[in-house]
Amino acid sequence: MNMWIPTEHEKYGVVLASFRGTVQHGLPLEIGDTVQILEKCEGWYRGFVLKNPNARGIFPCNYIHLKNAHIKNKGQFETVVPTEDSVITEMTSTLRDWGAMWKQLFVKNEGDLFHRLWHVMNEILDLRRQVLVGHLTHDRMRDVKQHITARLDWGNEQLGLDLVPRREFSMVDPDEISITELYRLMEHRHRKKETPTPVSTHHLFVHLKSLMSSNLGEELEVFFFIYDSRENKPLSERFFVKLNKNGLPKFPEKTERQCTLFVDLGSGDLRKDVYIVVHIIRIGRMGAGEKKNTCNVQYRRPFGCAVVSIADLLTADSKDDHLLKVYACNTESDWSQIHDNIIKKVNSRYNLSGSNTGLAVALQLLHGDIEQLRREYMVLFTRGVSITKKLGFSDVIMPGEMRNDLYITLEKGEFEKGGKSVARNVEVTVYALDTDGQILKGFVAVGSGEPGGDEYHTFVLYHNNSPRWAELIKLPIPVDMFRGSHVRFEFRHCSTKDKGEKKLFGFSFVPLMQEDGRTLPDGTHELIVHKCEENANLQDCARYLKLPFSKSNLPGNNQTVKGTKESLWITSFLCSTKLTQNGDMLDLLKWRAHPERISDSLSKLKEIDGSEIVKFLQDTLDTLFGILDESSQKYALKVFDCLVHIINLLQDSKFEHFKPVMDTYIESHFAGALSYRDLIKVLKWYVDRIIEADRHEHIQQVLKATEYIFKYIIQSRRLFALATGGQSEEEFRCCMLELFMSIRFFLSQENKGSRPITQTQAVFLQQFPAVYGELLKLFTVREVATFVRETLGSLPTASQADCPLEAVKLHCITKTVESQLYTNPESRCILLPVVLRLLQAHMQEQRDLVMCAHILTCMLSLLKKEDTEQTASEEVDLIVESVLGVLLRTILEVANRPQPAGPTLRPQVQDVTGEFVSCLLALLRHMKDRHYQQLLQRFTSKDDLRDFLLHIFTVFRILIRPEMFPKDWTVMRLVTNNIIITTVLYLSDALRKNFLSDKFDYKVWDSYFCLSVIFINQSCLQLETFSASKRKKILEKYGDMRVMMGCEIFSMWQNLGEHKLNFIPAMIGPFLEVTLVPQPDLRNVMIPIFHDMMDWEQRRSGNFKQVEAKLIDKLDSLMSEGKGDETYRELFNSIIPLFGPYPSLLKKIERETWRESGISLIATVTRLMERLLDYRDCMKLGEVDGKKIGCTVSLLNFYKTELNKEEMYIRYIHKLYDLHLKAQNYTEASYTLLLYDELLEWSERPLREFLSYPMQSEWQRKEYLHLTIIQNFDRGKCWENGIILCRELADQYESYYDYRNLSKMRMMEASFYDKIMDQQRLEPEFFRVGFYGKKFPFFLRNKEFVCRGHDYERLEAFQQRMLNEFPHAIAMQHANQPDQTIYQAEAQYLQIYAVTPIPDSQDVLQRDGVPDNIKSFYKVNHIWRFRYDRPFHKGTKDKENEFKSLWVERTTLTLVQSLPGISRWFEVERRELVEVSPLENAIEVIENKNLQLRTLITQCQTRQMQNINPLTMCLNGVIDAAVNGGLARYQEAFFVKDYIMNHPEDGDKIGRLRELMFEQAHILEFGLTVHEKFVPQDMRPLHKKLVDQFHLMKSSLGIQEFPAYVRASPIHFTNGSPRAGRNSAPNIMNPEGGARVVSRRSPLSYPAVNRYSSSSLSSQASNEVSNITGQSESSDEVFNMQPSPSTSSLSSNHSASPNVTSSAPSSARGSPQLSDKHKHSRENCLSPRERPCSAIYPNPLDPTQRPVPHPAGDASMPRSDPNISTPDKGSPAKTTRSQSPVMTSRSPQKTSVPPFTPSPTECQTTGLVSNSPVLSGSYSSGISSLSRCSVSEASGTENTSTDHALPNSASSGSDELIRRENKTPPPYSIHERNNPRRQVPLPPSLSIPPSIDAPPIPPKPHQIRRQDTEPRRPDQFPRPRPIPRKVSQL
Repeated sequence: MNMWIPTEHEKYGVVLASFRGTVQHGLPLEIGDTVQILEKCEGWYRGFVLKNPNARGIFPCNYIHLKNAHIKNKGQFETVVPTEDSVITEMTSTLRDWGAMWKQLFVKNEGDLFHRLWHVMNEILDLRRQVLVGHLTHDRMRDVKQHITARLDWGNEQLGLDLVPRREFSMVDPDEISITELYRLMEHRHRKKETPTPVSTHHLFVHLKSLMSSNLGEELEVFFFIYDSRENKPLSERFFVKLNKNGLPKFPEKTERQCTLFVDLGSGDLRKDVYIVVHIIRIGRMGAGEKKNTCNVQYRRPFGCAVVSIADLLTADSKDDHLLKVYACNTESDWSQIHDNIIKKVNSRYNLSGSNTGLAVALQLLHGDIEQLRREYMVLFTRGVSITKKLGFSDVIMPGEMRNDLYITLEKGEFEKGGKSVARNVEVTVYALDTDGQILKGFVAVGSGEPGGDEYHTFVLYHNNSPRWAELIKLPIPVDMFRGSHVRFEFRHCSTKDKGEKKLFGFSFVPLMQEDGRTLPDGTHELIVHKCEENANLQDCARYLKLPFSKSNLPGNNQTVKGTKESLWITSFLCSTKLTQNGDMLDLLKWRAHPERISDSLSKLKEIDGSEIVKFLQDTLDTLFGILDESSQKYALKVFDCLVHIINLLQDSKFEHFKPVMDTYIESHFAGALSYRDLIKVLKWYVDRIIEADRHEHIQQVLKATEYIFKYIIQSRRLFALATGGQSEEEFRCCMLELFMSIRFFLSQENKGSRPITQTQAVFLQQFPAVYGELLKLFTVREVATFVRETLGSLPTASQADCPLEAVKLHCITKTVESQLYTNPESRCILLPVVLRLLQAHMQEQRDLVMCAHILTCMLSLLKKEDTEQTASEEVDLIVESVLGVLLRTILEVANRPQPAGPTLRPQVQDVTGEFVSCLLALLRHMKDRHYQQLLQRFTSKDDLRDFLLHIFTVFRILIRPEMFPKDWTVMRLVTNNIIITTVLYLSDALRKNFLSDKFDYKVWDSYFCLSVIFINQSCLQLETFSASKRKKILEKYGDMRVMMGCEIFSMWQNLGEHKLNFIPAMIGPFLEVTLVPQPDLRNVMIPIFHDMMDWEQRRSGNFKQVEAKLIDKLDSLMSEGKGDETYRELFNSIIPLFGPYPSLLKKIERETWRESGISLIATVTRLMERLLDYRDCMKLGEVDGKKIGCTVSLLNFYKTELNKEEMYIRYIHKLYDLHLKAQNYTEASYTLLLYDELLEWSERPLREFLSYPMQSEWQRKEYLHLTIIQNFDRGKCWENGIILCRELADQYESYYDYRNLSKMRMMEASFYDKIMDQQRLEPEFFRVGFYGKKFPFFLRNKEFVCRGHDYERLEAFQQRMLNEFPHAIAMQHANQPDQTIYQAEAQYLQIYAVTPIPDSQDVLQRDGVPDNIKSFYKVNHIWRFRYDRPFHKGTKDKENEFKSLWVERTTLTLVQSLPGISRWFEVERRELVEVSPLENAIEVIENKNLQLRTLITQCQTRQMQNINPLTMCLNGVIDAAVNGGLARYQEAFFVKDYIMNHPEDGDKIGRLRELMFEQAHILEFGLTVHEKFVPQDMRPLHKKLVDQFHLMKSSLGIQEFPAYVRASPIHFTNGSPRAGRNSAPNIMNPEGGARVVSRRSPLSYPAVNRYSSSSLSSQASNEVSNITGQSESSDEVFNMQPSPSTSSLSSNHSASPNVTSSAPSSARGSPQLSDKHKHSRENCLSPRERPCSAIYPNPLDPTQRPVPHPAGDASMPRSDPNISTPDKGSPAKTTRSQSPVMTSRSPQKTSVPPFTPSPTECQTTGLVSNSPVLSGSYSSGISSLSRCSVSEASGTENTSTDHALPNSASSGSDELIRRENKTPPPYSIHERNNPRRQVPLPPSLSIPPSIDAPPIPPKPHQIRRQDTEPRRPDQFPRPRPIPRKVSQL
């Protein structure tokens, strides 16, 4: 078999086709993947895909296209870099990264970026193809690469990827270049990206589309120009377009005639008062409306004008066309001013030329150099565009620019009538003529866009002898034709007669050049109009050229011409680079002709305009050096001064572009070989005079020209040496040395008095560095470096900080460091000391930091990485010694300086910080072992070393800050971190050696640890968040720096020894943060430190409470920031070592003596982490849902019960409160805030500022909380709860005599009563939800909850909502309990079905006369227990009578807390399952139906019903069913002998069933009587039918006459509950029977709050005593006619038979009809829940003493015998018997009626009392703690009773009893801390009408009360006294 052979050259390839990898060891490949090949064997390769290097395998060779590659680190860890263009490599990797992110954009629905990126990716691929083909020219390749990199940068920026540093389009390797250079590249790219540099040159593109007007018909001429309204003058030439008769361009095929570019606009021209003005001239008849006459003479006539501001174009969208309104003059004479009038809005002088006239123009401002525009807008220039220049030169005059343009503006004319009665129609024709009088062809240009003509005709103003034209024409006459040329203006009158002739009547002329060679001066000229009526007279120009042309230069005696009225005014302006109007300039250039004028001409040179001098720069310089050569003695000084003037002229920004012209002149044309002597002599003369001179202005001008003077000196000497073979070299050197000695002497002078010397020194220093390059042409490098060192060294050192010389010194140093001289290593070693000395001085004083940073950057960028020779090492040593310390201090100072508010200053500070940082990093990178050793040895004392370490650690912390660099500078951050960790490794050694044992310094060590922790936690080092390719690159280059730093922390910690105690608990938080980083190796290194901390703390204090407290506090804050994961929890908890050799923390702790407390801590931390992880995951979701709320509740409970962290507990209370408010769960929000409210007392204790609460007293905060809670209860329509708080707050106001607030509170309370009675409230549904499977969050996993639905939410909607919240969950389609496989499944299962609430507040619900609005609240509030019934058949089913085998499986769920509460759902604490036998089921069904009948009959009697239909239907249903076998089926099933024989134990139940059947018959009879009274006439037949059927039913039941016990009591049940003996159901049906004892501490004992209010912060319910609630557990039938809810689709297979089970509440919920409500009302009233200890008080009872469920039928059995002892009101009883299914005996006894009724809603009428709920036993006062009312003034216990009570020894006398009876507290009132209440009279609305006409209904049969239910006295359960709280001042 062949072996696998390592490949030599086949190392890198691209996959050509996808490979599935189905062979053994096959590696799946996708097309386009890049692979690295390791081995080869028989047509197969072995290797890996670069994007996933961990997966290795084999793949076929023919699937791979091999590429050349360069191999690094050959061997096991080799890396492969393709040897292709770096731009191609970058493109490939970038496109791969983009590809994945591009798909994510689609998923996130970011369509816009998705499509833009797609286009850019395709564009890059296309460009990549072009580059790969390799057929591009060099220039084209450059353009393509530029295009590619621009696109790559754009995409990276859009996707938030890193900024790539590039040089010449290629990525740079940060290791290969200096860090200062890297920073500069990054900064340059960042600046380029952020702020484009402002452009100083702008251009306006104009494209005329058309003129839209209804009254055209003539050709038009359109003129555009730019006009400055501030100066009232045009800024540009005119652009001229001809339009045809339709208003469209006349030459549409020639685009250059429609488009123009107004070029060279300065930034100052983009103002609001600069306008584009458009003049439109029509060509045609004199009058626009004239008929077409026979003559074809055309006149130019004004048409209209349009104006638009240039500033408007800056904001407008450039792509849109502009439609400009066209205005016309009201009077023609104003035409020349029309644009001004429009701008100034002088409306009286113009109007719209037509409502639909408009000029369609495209206008666009373009910015930048004209050459740049040619590249960017290539189409524009290739298609053709005319250029319209500015009038005059642009802001910057370029050498080589050739212009010779004469602009003439025809301003106005004054003409006589010429013998005519009306004024003339004057037309002026302009000609340019040469010397011979020949017309210059094509040199009269009206504007750009059209070629020049031979002549120009002005427009004609009708009958106007003083026309104003203001028309501009350009005469671009060549220079050689300028001399002798002139311009002639001919004036003609245009007749409007038939002939239409134009008659000449005069002319004017103006010559263009004067005899002395000067041109026509700029300005306005008044020209003489010479009479001439014959064209022939103008043929010979020689005749009229002798005449005067201008009135200004007439001889004084020629008064005749001067007096003539006729004149023409023109304005001329010459823009020429060759001609001058300056005579002095001409005199200087012609100096040889007039030698006597030389001195005068040289003096006048300074007065000549600069533009004139630069026009003739070379000629002027030749003249000066010619004079110097010939007369140096005489004119040397003046020539020198002139030369200085010209040199300084070129410093002006307008002429600075002429510097290259002068440089070229010096190099190529300068010939003054002897000039250097005179120049040196004069320069030295000036320098020597500096100290004595009083005025320095001229000397400063001389020194400003130093650079060029030296250039002339050096060039002159070189020419001389060349000509003479190097003669006089020594003399020259001596002169130069003397000159430098003078300079050094002058520089060394210190300022005295005023500052002229300092300023002069500054001027010289600014120019001095420019001399270095020139000196190097004649001197060696070392000589020049010595000159410079000595010159700079001579500067005075002690000068004031504000001295201008200081800044200039630095500027000079900067130029020195940037110069070619400093670049040379030979000269650098000479210059470095002086440079560092000056630099250090400035940095120490924090002056000119920008410049200092720049100098340092330049110095360090010259230190190359490969420079290992001695000199480079010495340079580093020098720099470290001089500036390292001051550099650290500067960075600290700059970084911590408060930033100014101005936005402009921030970038500068940022630049400085960034540059200093890059310098520091560069310096540290160049430092080696030797440098560190020398650095540390320099510190003479420990204090200095300590300060240095503190400084450098602090600076490193600053460097790590996220804001240090822009967020996309990952490259720079990684380099920084690499240098930091290297430096820290060097310095940690110094820390160990110098600051341990007796020299221990906490501050340095603390700074070190803080730095290390911050370093590890940087976001740029969290490799897990990066893409695979980026992670791979970083790991290859730097490794995982976090692990390196972690190991260093561990090593340093181990060295601390006993000093570790100094860092406990301070470092717990930071180290914990490090362990939260998801890096296994790092965690393994760091976790043992915690064990160490616990160990040391245990040794010190015997426990590690401090460690525990800090650990828990920090965990919460860190994990809420998003740190930590599931693996992290395991790291603490798991016993098996997860990673590497380190065991988990738990494993280590188990070996210790203190393992128990340690393991307990780990368990607590683990559980906290579970909850925190769940909380964090839930909070990431968008909307507020049950998961978030449930998770917060879980965490809140944990902080209270297990950790006793009150502050955290309160924080999470408020987080939960905010969640509820956001979800509009106002009731839940109130309950939540109550948790905090209950922690506070009504005391004046001051509380500190906390969360959003200000500093205030405890009373004020509690008041604020009360008011907030009341407001939320109001919004949640939970007014009963709000009333209780109103009362408590009112009591407080009353005790403080704050009657104003008391009044408000009482009014609010009253409004709540009104709302209860007037507003409708919906009853919510309740749903049981089971969460099964391991994929659910910890707080839900394998638990079941009951949830309160939203308004109108039915089962299907709730089910859908839950599935939306848990999209991965599977809905279970049955209601059975799941098995273990479901519990352990790696999935989510949801089991949902509706459940029926079992209310606690039975007394309210069973009272008659209590309005439905009140009852509805108690049916669905304060509910602890819920029921779900499932019918089934046991044994064989009897097809004839299914009732025989129909059983019901009843599940009762008890919650940990009542609903509603602090959450919409609570966990099920206990589930009880009982089976109800067929007989018991039958009893329940009949009992329920009897109750329904009684209720409806009562409603009918009291006229609560609007109509009688419900009663009719109910009677019909019962009687009809009974006739058709309903009750008969029960008889057949249970009354037969077989059943009685087989079930002897059911005897009582059978008797009970029989009683109920007889009772039902009696009720039916009574009901029919009532029905007869109220039945409408149309329903009489139905009533008759019902009566007949009833008799049939009686006979079928065998009832002839009702038994005695039914007939015995002739009692009305109008007010009382029409039922008796509720306790007949056996206790097996209601296992938690009996009463609960609930004691009250606070009036706000909300059941929902109970779980959260123990002082030990324990969730164990307390066992405080309470009242006995004499209530039957089977009393659920009060609310349900049928026992079982439907379970929708989830439990449809268990739907019950209609006779047995009821459905879940139907959509009739909320209906005011009682009958409908009862049809679907809730089940199983439960006695009030036990009240736990109040918040923050320890529980004095054993938490195991939970109330035990009790069987039914003991405390709650009806008491019919007055002799049987009953607990008195206010004497609560409690049963403690264990649960057992004991049968309750029944006996049909008669009862005597006591003489009083304690029910608040009943009258004291004997006839009405017998059937009261007090006697019947069905009445329960067990309302919840939110709805109790104290009627006792002396007792703190509740004053409610389950049965009527007789006075006994413990109670007060009968008068007391009667007094109590008269008090009628509302059913939802509660006891309020011994606050006496006034007696409340019975509301009239609740009183019962006494008159009853119907026959009496028998009472229910009563059962014998069990004797073993002795009530407990309240004193047997003493109320625990509250222990004072130790609460943090919150």
